[in-house]
Amino acid sequence: MDAEKNPFMQLPKIVRFQLMIVMSYMWSAVFTIWIGSMYTLWPSIVGHTALLVGVFFTADIFRRANDKKLVPLKIKL
Repeated sequence: MDAEKNPFMQLPKIVRFQLMIVMSYMWSAVFTIWIGSMYTLWPSIVGHTALLVGVFFTADIFRRANDKKLVPLKIKL
């Protein structure tokens, strides 16, 4: 960043330097976490999708049973 156009330009140089170092570490951590989460994003999406399919499937079965639309088949032997 340009020291003359930086919002910290009113601060002493050493304080400006310290704040910029802290922010650089913070943004390095943010981007590291963001990139790392990309590797775990798809397994998480697949897992959550499987969970939601199971919940909605179970809810549909219970709804049909409650509405008496789920009639057992009568098989003659």
